[in-house]
Amino acid sequence: MKKGRKTKIYRTFRLPSFAGGLPALAITVILTASLLLFGVGGTKLALISAGLAMPEGGIEYIKENSPSVKDKTETTENEAQASATVQSRNAPESEEKASETKKSFDITATPSDILAAMAEFESKHKSEKGDGKIVETKYGKANATNTYKNICVKNTTQTKSINIEKVLNEPIDLKTVDKSQPAVLIFHTHTTEGYEMLDRGFYTNSYTGRGEDKSRNMVRVGDEITKMLEKSGYKVIHDTEIHDRKYTGAYDHSKVNVEAYLKKYPSIQVVLDIHRDAISGDGFAYQPYIDIGGKEAAQIMIISGCDDGTLNMPNYMMNFHFACYFQQKLESDFPGLTRPILFDYRHYNQDLTSGSLLIEVGSHGNTLEQSQYSGQLIGKSLGELLISMKKG
Repeated sequence: MKKGRKTKIYRTFRLPSFAGGLPALAITVILTASLLLFGVGGTKLALISAGLAMPEGGIEYIKENSPSVKDKTETTENEAQASATVQSRNAPESEEKASETKKSFDITATPSDILAAMAEFESKHKSEKGDGKIVETKYGKANATNTYKNICVKNTTQTKSINIEKVLNEPIDLKTVDKSQPAVLIFHTHTTEGYEMLDRGFYTNSYTGRGEDKSRNMVRVGDEITKMLEKSGYKVIHDTEIHDRKYTGAYDHSKVNVEAYLKKYPSIQVVLDIHRDAISGDGFAYQPYIDIGGKEAAQIMIISGCDDGTLNMPNYMMNFHFACYFQQKLESDFPGLTRPILFDYRHYNQDLTSGSLLIEVGSHGNTLEQSQYSGQLIGKSLGELLISMKKG
């Protein structure tokens, strides 16, 4: 567990039944009035004077859920911004500002269902001891063979030369002109890949993270990318079919769907196969992560395959162009989010379009919370990149 990193899991509580039968309305009045007049301390006194006792964690719950009575010593920059947002809602707003407020949301907030899943997992696995260690790590330029400004590439071909500067000076044909038609296809060849539920510093052999629960496997990350792209105004096709019930042949299985979608929606320009990596050694698993905006995100790796003469990928350099542009945008927005682009003799169905990439979001040592956040960051940057290409 990283020092200073604690995920708060809140437990809801109910006011208990009292012998005196004090009506719930009276309790509510006491709570509300005392909160407004006296703060948390006054609330506790008011309850005691009424012959009531707060259930365990009740005062803490009020403190956590009432911005006006939070301890000032616990107020963070994010909380101050949230408080300012609450106050601004009470002031008159123009229709334009009201619309902007409605559209905005805290990208760093962990979804409630993930918090609930974490709490459930923690309650069931409290006594577990690890079978191996999870090692935190960060990948960057030191792991690259080619660098140019904020773009890093790991070229493992040994025969294909790369000139990143030249690539960036060449035009890229990815202009999504018609937003009324689907522009992006997201799918998952290894759909059942998943993550650790808690950042415990160790893993157990009994929990692999794999499964068909689409709220916890790769589909969840794809959902987050999709939501952010849709916020940018793009239509997205998200194929959530499970392709790896039989691991061997999974790429053949996903290819059938991709070809069908491309035929049905010729407007699709970008095709992303979203996976997670599996970086490990003897008795340990790596957790590539980076802090973005005060929250941990799983580092991502873009894979752009190339042809060795046998893979039938004549346009592979167009995919690589897109990979460089995309990494440049991601690193401009969120420095350190990406690992070096992997440029290697890989097929991965990237012959089907000129905007095809495989993206590894974290590894099996990362948590679902970290990876869900990375999905949002990917979608945000990609949406803005596509808009800039449309203007170009």
